[in-house]
Amino acid sequence: MSSKPKLRGLLHDKIKTNIAIALALTVTGGLLFKIFVGEARKKKYAEFYKTYDAENEFQEMKERGVFQSTR
Repeated sequence: MSSKPKLRGLLHDKIKTNIAIALALTVTGGLLFKIFVGEARKKKYAEFYKTYDAENEFQEMKERGVFQSTR
């Protein structure tokens, strides 16, 4: 004789399982994004601003006539 299938509380159990899986995937995805995308961006920005000279950039744009308020 086979046992009856569990029907009482089945939806509740499935929802708990699905929430746990969704939470684990969300945390994993967030960490992977932070590691592979966020850290790479931080490094690129840091490298850019090590050699960036805002005053020199302003003078070049001023010479090209980009600004209307300066001569």
